[in-house]
Amino acid sequence: MPPEIDVTAHPSAEPEPAGGVQWQALLDGDIEALAQWPHDPLVSLYGPLCAGPRDRPLVVGHLAQSLDGRIATASGISRWLSGAEDLLHTHRMRAISDAVLVGVNTVLHDDPQLTVRLCLGRHPVRVVIDPERRLDGTQRVFMDDVAPTLLLVAAGFGHEGERLGHAQVVPIERGACGLDPREICRVLAQRGLHRLLVEGGGITVSRFLDAGALHRLQVTVAPVILGSGRPAITLPEISDLEQSLRPRTRRVMLGEDVMIECDFEAVDAVQAGDG
Repeated sequence: MPPEIDVTAHPSAEPEPAGGVQWQALLDGDIEALAQWPHDPLVSLYGPLCAGPRDRPLVVGHLAQSLDGRIATASGISRWLSGAEDLLHTHRMRAISDAVLVGVNTVLHDDPQLTVRLCLGRHPVRVVIDPERRLDGTQRVFMDDVAPTLLLVAAGFGHEGERLGHAQVVPIERGACGLDPREICRVLAQRGLHRLLVEGGGITVSRFLDAGALHRLQVTVAPVILGSGRPAITLPEISDLEQSLRPRTRRVMLGEDVMIECDFEAVDAVQAGDG
């Protein structure tokens, strides 16, 4: 049975106190202060993600899905699939990350702001993957300047120094299946963006997972059945269950939703030790 954390009843939602001194210590990366609250729900959930030096590479994927593994309807509607607690968790994840990354379809269908509004914390750098320049600059991430924004495009679809609205265009060489997730992480790390939240959608998170570029994956399961729609995780077909991924997990209660966090670093450590 995986360990369980319940943050449902913890102070939340309002910018003040937004978790109080524990949350501020998490934002500051104050490990000594965090050691005072080893059983606090916020410290238990976010402490492992905030530990270590700021330049430690940490790429976390996050998706919200239905009981039958759908992240949106067939037409792309996904807003309010999960509850308020998961939305707050998403904002907290943004607050402790250097950058938040989404794919072009997420911007086209949801037009997200990708900012921190439900808790204390600074806005992360916003990163949008749009290899073939499908976005026209009218989306909200390009229209405001509340946070730096990067538009990642395939080489040949833009040049260094170009801008789309308030966003800086960053050309990246195209790989066999689009922009390579590991190359994206390398380019962002060169800009000092080491802690990366891959917030969606399913195709983008799946590509990072398939490339072995995720350290952790958070899947929030909402108690709803869609019966059809867009799948959450899609990976290459396997022929035997021994080929499946079996990460170490922990379970987090977010109101009526349940989040399962997969730790792929722990898997690597176990495999290395067994070898």
